Amino acid sequence: MSTEITHGGHDAHADHDHHGPAKGLMRWVTTTNHKDIGTLYLWLSFIMLLYGGSMAMVIRLELFQPGLQWVEPHFFNQMTTMHGLVMVFGAIMPAFVGLANWLIPIMIGAPDMALPRMNNWSFWILPFAFTMLASTTFMEGGAPAFGWTFYAPLSTTFAPDTTDFFIFAVHLMGISSVMGAINVIATILNMRAPGMTLMKMPLFVWTWLITAYLLIAVMPVLAGAVTMMLTDRHFGTSFFDAAGGGDPVMFQHIFWFFGHPEVYIMILPAFGVISAIVPTFARKPLFGYSSMVYASASIAILSFMVWAHHMFTTGMPVAGELYFMYATILISVPTGVKVFNWVTTMWKGSMTFETPMLWALGFIVMFTIGGFSGLMLGVAPVDTQYHDTYFVVAHFHYVLVTGALYSIIAAFYYWVPKWTGHMYDERLGKIHFWWSTIAVNVLFFPQHFVGLAGMPRRIPDYSLQFAEFNMISSIGGFAFGLAQVFFLYIVIKTIKGGEKATDQVWEGATGLEFEHLPSPPPYHSFTEAPPVK
Repeated sequence: MSTEITHGGHDAHADHDHHGPAKGLMRWVTTTNHKDIGTLYLWLSFIMLLYGGSMAMVIRLELFQPGLQWVEPHFFNQMTTMHGLVMVFGAIMPAFVGLANWLIPIMIGAPDMALPRMNNWSFWILPFAFTMLASTTFMEGGAPAFGWTFYAPLSTTFAPDTTDFFIFAVHLMGISSVMGAINVIATILNMRAPGMTLMKMPLFVWTWLITAYLLIAVMPVLAGAVTMMLTDRHFGTSFFDAAGGGDPVMFQHIFWFFGHPEVYIMILPAFGVISAIVPTFARKPLFGYSSMVYASASIAILSFMVWAHHMFTTGMPVAGELYFMYATILISVPTGVKVFNWVTTMWKGSMTFETPMLWALGFIVMFTIGGFSGLMLGVAPVDTQYHDTYFVVAHFHYVLVTGALYSIIAAFYYWVPKWTGHMYDERLGKIHFWWSTIAVNVLFFPQHFVGLAGMPRRIPDYSLQFAEFNMISSIGGFAFGLAQVFFLYIVIKTIKGGEKATDQVWEGATGLEFEHLPSPPPYHSFTEAPPVK
């Protein structure tokens, strides 16, 4: 057993022969190596990004002009629902789990993840879950069409039979997430190199440790919600059916008790990525390390206390509105601390603007825009006006696209030379950044205005007053989608070859992965624990 652990959970005899991966397809199916599994997660999330993005293209195509143009309203609703589900559970979350798999062991000096076989299983559940979810599009009744938040009674009383496939897929994703989270916690708490105290860990590791606890806390809540949906649909219960004494608003409470921490699950690892990149290119240590750790923990704790700010228009008592309003605004304090710390890190630094730094700066500026619109939405009386309009769509896309997705792309450019041993093409990376950034603002910024003017979300048709802004938005959408196809080209080009990366990769980069490992790192990174300064 001891040899198995030191060799990253592989069959020890195979390792003694060639210390490398098995060859061919079975390497990927049976691997327990954290780098292989990280790579699998990242590729899955990229495929899901393009799949979910193709649905966004259908949405923007239909909204290019007023009137019903290309698709039936019911199919349009299927597209909005599946786009949301695929992007949240298929693109953003697996990408961060992929980064965790690749980076956490090499950042803390561990030989591998703590539970390598479970790691393999937690990945391979996902392709089946997403295939099952995607297949509903081709079934009788069509894909789920009740919005990604699947509110009852739309998802219980009035939903097609394909909803049961959706429920099963959500259970599988949840199982995968919880297993991944347990693995992350076990690895960080038990496998750090001697001398790597908790307060010496890179912030990416800290943010993932906190995220993992959030996942374990809220995924069972989501499982509970979809199980109650299932029993309402088939076993005669009426949790959410008012006719049987249930309450559809209770569904919203349960869903958002999962859904709000989920938002932070998708942004906390992003904070860790940005906290690694900004100090490297500012040539200065991160300002306020411990305050960053405490801010991340505060955000996580507060995220459990604000769920009903998604529900200001459900008729909750004024005392409830006041509480949720104040709690929501309070969360902006630790988030603001982070932004100030990144800006202060850059203050008087010797800044250079390589591609990872550009994406990180784009993150800081546009995530802050998303934060401000979030503050506006947190004010209960004003939210009554904004609720369920395109203003909300603009807000959460600034947080999740120019926030979470930008940080994932930044992480790719920052660590891919370390992973592959090849530098990406700097010129193409910069083109990708500026193309994406101009397009994403043309896409989402006008949506603030149509939202303030009262255009509801999730509608396939709209009145003439919104026509110009929607056309602009759609053009931005097509350009942004195309930019990510260009990104695919950059990724493949980098993997195939390029300028050789040095071991440190970036002047000013610190951390065990840059100081103690070659580029690319060997199949088993640390056979013995590295020294920690």
